[in-house]
Amino acid sequence: MTEANRILIVEDEAHLAQGLLFNLQAEGYEVAIDGDGEAALARLARETFDAVLLDVMLPGISGFDVVAELRARKSFVPVLMLTARGRPEDVLKGFEAGADDYLPKPFDLSILLARLKGLLRRMKWHRPPEESPAPPEELSRFTFSGRTIDFEGLELTAGGRMIRLTLMEADLLRYLVRNQGRTISRKELLEQVWRLRDDTDTRAIDNFIVRLRRYIEDEPSQPRYLQTVRGIGYRFFADGA
Repeated sequence: MTEANRILIVEDEAHLAQGLLFNLQAEGYEVAIDGDGEAALARLARETFDAVLLDVMLPGISGFDVVAELRARKSFVPVLMLTARGRPEDVLKGFEAGADDYLPKPFDLSILLARLKGLLRRMKWHRPPEESPAPPEELSRFTFSGRTIDFEGLELTAGGRMIRLTLMEADLLRYLVRNQGRTISRKELLEQVWRLRDDTDTRAIDNFIVRLRRYIEDEPSQPRYLQTVRGIGYRFFADGA
């Protein structure tokens, strides 16, 4: 019998948390609830979960702070942020902190369940091959100039050091690598990788690129592999320029 996925709900609105608990249990998930960020971080330090449903507006520390602390601890549990602050700028702030997906309130339960299933499915794809095979037509590993990106294991190895990637970092790198040599606009990255509308502030894309350059470039201020095309976007070259 397959073991049930464990989901942590971090939500201070009791009626919403209980409603989610009831519906997720009905779907076969094992569920726990915390009402604030400090309690959630303490629980996540001692227990293992397959995904976290995380409200942004919490008493005490915010959901942004919770996910940032998780990533600082090298915890890469998938995080789906639930937010009444549905502005693209807030969504991008969540992605920058390390969230893997977002859902603005109010939301339809069927959409939440679909997003959660998608997140769990992606994490299964990102596990080592002996645990779960890569999905068809997905780029699972890429090696260039002494660097290796393991899209399944969420790891990048460069210069003898191993760097853990978030799902969003891995997805962004995968898209750039699969389109290597082609100039990709910020608009395309927003729409194809993050599913955000094209009038969204693109500064978060630029911040992610700066971070990725720190991972893969010998001199991030003079990038060879991940280049800027002024006024348009970015272009990846496996052989450098």
